[in-house]
Order: sequence, then structure tokens, then C-alpha cells
Amino acid sequence: MAKEFEASKPIYMQIADQVFQQIVRGHFKPGDKLPSVREMAIQAGVNPNTIQRSYTEMERMGVVETKRGQGTFVIERESIVIELKQTLQKEIIGQFVKSMEELGLSQKQMISGLEEYLQEGDDHGDSLK
Repeated sequence: MAKEFEASKPIYMQIADQVFQQIVRGHFKPGDKLPSVREMAIQAGVNPNTIQRSYTEMERMGVVETKRGQGTFVIERESIVIELKQTLQKEIIGQFVKSMEELGLSQKQMISGLEEYLQEGDDHGDSLK
């Protein structure tokens, strides 16, 4: 999971977002145990306190739960995957729209550009499914 972090968003939230994406993709399923704080810190190349803050934030959001002496687990609700997917989708679309607005594009131009992009071929379409 180690990668460069964006300066515009706190690292602990970026790590939480990475875990959310892993949940949506099925890497972590409801009821699965997340790596320990120490393991995750090594994987991400950050301080364990940063991971602890990520886990605390994810727990506050109702995505994971900590079981004393056992670790941190993805909440055992199948609907959490659907909710996370919808939330991530809205965030990504929001970023896309903001970027397109900064370029001066209208909604109609955004939609036609997106449709054109998706129809161009399988090179990028498969990664979006």
C-alpha cells in the first residue's frame, strides 16, 4: 500500500480511503480482520499513530469495529460495501466535475466528453468496471 501521499488531504484520511477502496473491491469483506496497526504502518510507510488515527476515524464512521484484544474488523454489514461504493463514487464524480468546471466546460460538454471517452475502447473501460 506504500505510496506517495497528497499534500491536500490528511494522511490518515488517505489511508482510510485506501482501506475503503479495498473493502469495495472485495479485498476486505464484512467481518474480515484488518492488519494490525503495526503491520499497516509498515505497509504504508507511516507512523503507527497515523494508522491508529485512521482506524479510529473508520470506526467513528461505522465502517470498522475494534474488538478488545482481537484487533480491528470490517463491520459485519453487507450494506457497508454498497454505502462505501456510493460514497466513493460521489467523491470521484465531485472531483471530476470540479476539475472540468475549472477548465470552463459546461455540464453538456462534460457528459459528452465522458460518453466519448467510455465509447473509445476497452483500454480504459475494463478498469472502470
